[in-house]
Formats: sequence, C-alpha cells, structure tokens
Amino acid sequence: MSDLSQIVKAYDVRGTVPDQWDERAAEALGAAFTQLLNSTDEPGDAVVVGYDMRATSPGLAAAFAAGVRAEGRSVIEIGLASTDLLYYASGSLDLPGAMFTASHNPAQYNGIKMCRSGARPIGQESGLAEIRERAQALLDSGDARPAGAPTRPAERRDLLPDYAGYLRKLVDLSGIRPLKVVVDAGNGMGGFTVPTVLGDAALSPLPLEIVPLYFELDGSFPNHEANPLDPANLVDLQRAVVEHGADIGLAFDGDADRCFVVDERGEPVSPSAITALVAARELAKHPGSTVIHGLITSSAVAEIIREHGGQPVVARVGHSFIKAEMARTNAVFGGEHSAHYYFRDFWFADTGMLAAMHTLAALGEQSLPLSVLAGEYERYIASGEINSTVTDQAAAVAEVRAAYPDAVADEMDGLTLRFPDGAWFNLRASNTEPLLRLNVEAPTRDRMVSLRDDVLDRVRR
Repeated sequence: MSDLSQIVKAYDVRGTVPDQWDERAAEALGAAFTQLLNSTDEPGDAVVVGYDMRATSPGLAAAFAAGVRAEGRSVIEIGLASTDLLYYASGSLDLPGAMFTASHNPAQYNGIKMCRSGARPIGQESGLAEIRERAQALLDSGDARPAGAPTRPAERRDLLPDYAGYLRKLVDLSGIRPLKVVVDAGNGMGGFTVPTVLGDAALSPLPLEIVPLYFELDGSFPNHEANPLDPANLVDLQRAVVEHGADIGLAFDGDADRCFVVDERGEPVSPSAITALVAARELAKHPGSTVIHGLITSSAVAEIIREHGGQPVVARVGHSFIKAEMARTNAVFGGEHSAHYYFRDFWFADTGMLAAMHTLAALGEQSLPLSVLAGEYERYIASGEINSTVTDQAAAVAEVRAAYPDAVADEMDGLTLRFPDGAWFNLRASNTEPLLRLNVEAPTRDRMVSLRDDVLDRVRR
C-alpha cells in the first residue's frame, strides 16, 4: 500500500517507482486531482497529460488519465513533452494539466507536476494536500477508480509545433548574427524540444548552428545526471564549447524547464546574471514593470532592475512562491538562483527555453562575446549553494545569528544577514533532508571566502 505522504512534496509528487508508488497510486492521484477540480468548479471538461522520457512515465501517465476519465473529465494526451510544453498546453487551451517527470532526479524516480487551467500552480497550500488525502482514501479503501470504467474519451494532440511557434513570436531570433551553440540535453526532454524550437526549418531558418550533446531520449541518463546545478554535470558542455569554438553553451535539466548557460571560454554564467539580463530586456519592452527575484539571487539583480526603471520584488525560494508573487504583482518576469525563469507572457510559468532564447537574442544582437556581455550583470562574488548535514538545524541557525549581532536580519526564508559592506549570507533548512543550505555573496573574493568559512565553521562544529 502506497503511503502518499512520503511522495507528495511541497510542490509536486516525487518518489521511487515501484517501491514508493506505482500505477495504482497514479490512478488514485488522477481521480483525486479530478475530484478537486470538480469540487472547485475548475473551467473546462478535460485535463492535459504529458510525460518525459523515463521508462515508467507512459504507464504512470496512462493510469493517471484513467483516474481522470473515471471522474468525468476527458483527457488530452500530448505524449512526450518538456514541463514547459505542458504549461504551454495548459495555458493556451485554458485547461488543467499534469506532467509526469522527476525533473533532475535519478532514473528510479518519477513524479507529477500538476497545475490548474492557465498553468496556475498547485502546491501543498493550493490543493496538493487535499489531492493527497483524497487519493490516500481511495487507496486505503481498495477502490482507486470509484466511478468504474472510464466514461470520458481521450484524444491525442501534437502541440510541439504550436509551442515552438509561440516561443518564436515572443523572441525573434531571425535577425541576430550567426551563432554556434552547443546544447547539452543530458538525454532529457531538451533533446525533444530544442530541434523544433531552434532548428526546425519549417518555422523559418535561424542563424544558429546547433552542436548537440546527448539528445537521445534515455531516462537511465547514461552520460551524466540531467542536473546542471551540479558543476560535475557541466563538464562535458564546457569542454565541447571550447573544442568547437562555440559562442555559447546551454544545458537543460531532465524535464527542460531549467536552462544553464556557459560562455565561450567554457565558464558558467550565473543564473543571477541571466536573471538580470532577461529582466533588462523585458523592462525595455514593458517600462516600469515589476520583476520578481528569488531571495538568494545576487544583489546585482535588484540593482539592475532599478537601473532599468523596474520595480524589484523579492520572493521566497520555490516556484509556487515566485508564481504567486508574479500573479499578485502582475510581474513581467521572475528569476531564481536555481535557473528557473518565469514569464508573464508564458502564463507566469517557468520555461528554460524562453530564457535561453532571450540570452541568444542578447548575444546575437551585438558583437561582444558572452563573457564580456555577462560581465555587465555580475558585480559580486558568490559562493554557490553549500550543504551541511546538521541534526539540530534550529540550534545551528540560532548560534549563527548570535555570532553577528550587528548584521541586519531577515527571516523571510531561513536566516538572511546583511552587512554594511554589501556582503550577505542566507542559511536555510532543507524541507526534505537534515541539511542546512548556505549561500554567501560579497563585494570581493577574500570577503566572501572569509564569511563563508566562518559561517560553515559555526554550522558544522
């Protein structure tokens, strides 16, 4: 019997298959999701379902769809998809949706990202907890499909060309200078979407020479994990960019909703710099707009937003918080340190592909190499996220707070301390593991290293 409390996380469903969940649990979750939609008068009478390249994804998606149909809604099956392609389907069709993926997790994992119509997110506080309770009740009763056999139809649609065309309208790459672009799909869904969005001549040729790395869809991830946040998974891309004399490298995670960027030297460009770059472009089109940035993005992001006439608003780490703030403020754009990028023109949802296209446009509209262009948006030295295993997280955070009595404290998400010289750090507890996550930034490397090491010493001793 599946214990859904072990796999229903803050923002999505995530766990190992078949030991933590299986197709029977997926069917119960599909029924529970539809019960929630029906009880809240969600518009439309269908649910869009897509899945990634993992071996277990088609079966789980089909079982979920059976649960949806049993509860009185039809299903639009879009088949293989990136997560942002599912968001496009939900937004353009104004229907709720479910994407089967475990994103960057290893092969034995799978999961579901669910949304309401218009790609509106579902998290613990916006329906996911209720879905878990309903689905668990169905499983405990031994009746995962209470309404009997499916009574509503399912239809198959290919929305990849429409998705690609929509993105091409948002960012016109046709007039940029020729660029050589290495793309590492990590055997994930970028290998499915990139050829159509950036290389499909049927949409009109683009001045891009795409050098593909690991475009073969393979949920066993034979080359490296599809998690570009780990520097070890960028090594192949960095090497290929230099070997091919490329202008830029792009790395997508498993479900291709995140995109990381490497410059022509093979050096990573920080997601904060990409956030600031895209924010400047969006503010040029929409002067005075609000831009959301995650709590632990660089201080340069808020500075650059203000310099371009925008209104920076900080949000807690996590896509549900970012999306909620974007909807509340009607923000034009939002960015996180994890390389999630959110667009008002994309139903406030995150799409790594659109961020990549903005970066290609910014690079191709002028003659500077990416290292110089990105340098205009990088003003401080950051540590990157550092994890420490800590049994008593609250005690460790309290000790760190007491060590810096003169710093300005903020407890929006963990503990953030800011210092008069512009240095700051954030210390946050993991939601799922006995870890404390540390991010440090300072005006100089020496100051960053000194502050980083001092905080880590207090956390770990």
